[in-house]
Amino acid sequence: MTRDDEFFMRAALTLAHEAGAAGEVPVGALVVRAGEIVGRGFNQPILACDPTAHAEVMALREAARNLGNYRLPECELFVTLEPCAMCTGAIFHARLVRVVFGASDPKTGAAGSVLDLYAEPRLNHHAAIVGGVLANECGELLSSFFAARRHRTQLA
Repeated sequence: MTRDDEFFMRAALTLAHEAGAAGEVPVGALVVRAGEIVGRGFNQPILACDPTAHAEVMALREAARNLGNYRLPECELFVTLEPCAMCTGAIFHARLVRVVFGASDPKTGAAGSVLDLYAEPRLNHHAAIVGGVLANECGELLSSFFAARRHRTQLA
């Protein structure tokens, strides 16, 4: 983990807070090229009525538009939660060089928690993966969100 990893993960956490404030699962992501943020996203499948509107996908879409290319070979992704299989597929198709995530996802994580697509040798592209950057902060945000949701459900 580098100082830049922490810096960019904090920026992703800010986006995760935006998602939570909108009633979405609080996950934020950003794409970085040469130290510059070129794409931002946060979870919004409910707001967008789009099951693919995960934070990673939203950040990849914005980065691709900003850079004018669907391939992002010199880019890194910072995301507050371990990517799922769908997002990992998008990451591989975009040709990212590196993915940095915060909290592990024991239910849908595809970077080692449930399965590890990043280590699958039969796939034609791989990205370096770094997990656990600001894991406590990222995990606490998610835990607090779901605890509040359970509390509201019990009161209803």
